[in-house]
Amino acid sequence: MSIRHGLLALLERGPRYGSQLRTEFESRTGSTWPLNVGQVYTTLARLERDGLVAPGGEDSAGHTLYAITDSGRTELREWYERPVDRANPPRDELSIKLAMAVGAPSVDIRAVIQSQRHATIKAMQDYTRLKATALAAVESGRSRERDDVAWLLVLEQLIFQTEAEARWLDHCEARLVRLSQPADRRAAQPEPPQAEPPVAAAGEDAVTASPAPTATTRPRTARTRRG
Repeated sequence: MSIRHGLLALLERGPRYGSQLRTEFESRTGSTWPLNVGQVYTTLARLERDGLVAPGGEDSAGHTLYAITDSGRTELREWYERPVDRANPPRDELSIKLAMAVGAPSVDIRAVIQSQRHATIKAMQDYTRLKATALAAVESGRSRERDDVAWLLVLEQLIFQTEAEARWLDHCEARLVRLSQPADRRAAQPEPPQAEPPVAAAGEDAVTASPAPTATTRPRTARTRRG
């Protein structure tokens, strides 16, 4: 989560002070990623050091305002145009937990999956209810429509994420069930018997004997011509 670029995006709309940036950031993202004031001012100090923001005077209450610089606008534009790098994915606690639980003698990994699935489905239901509220706010055309649309997009991403997590948990459980079965289970199953070829009697050639005549079969005899 790039707080650095998020603050630059808010400053592009005009000079702001630290607490104001914190409030607008949380309003835009629905407090999904809460910030503290110290974190905001630390980021602002780094942005100022890099020449991306500069002090912009004070407001009537004496708050120090920060304004985005031309370099900051260039950095922000490049951030919007640059795809998010997935080469180094963020550490996911759930993935690490399941990876560590595999083979742990005192851990019932299926119980861990069941517990997480319950929490994931509950989160999905909560996000869905919040989405309905955000959608109603957008359709009502209130003055904070921009923030409501932004919050709606964040909520929908969270819903898709939890749906994918629930499917992944189902996959993990199915995978573990298959791996827990003995590897030689199928190999131990008897193969169906195969018909053996007929064995010729002793002294017989490999040529198949003609069938014996039946009661309805009359032997053919040569006719004797009379002189």
